[in-house]
Amino acid sequence: MGLGDKFDEIKGAAKEKLGDATDDRRTQAEGNIEKNTAKAKQGAENFKEGVQDRIDGDDAPRA
Repeated sequence: MGLGDKFDEIKGAAKEKLGDATDDRRTQAEGNIEKNTAKAKQGAENFKEGVQDRIDGDDAPRA
């Protein structure tokens, strides 16, 4: 998982909360999209690493 993706997830969550606090639905929606996009990227990266581990013969799960 890249630090950039984790940062984007946190930034998106903060933006979503700001939208909630200010009753700004657009900001809330943008934050939600940013947060979930970052989570999807993290999931794809974890999947890719798992496949590569299987190809390399390393069946031990990564933390």
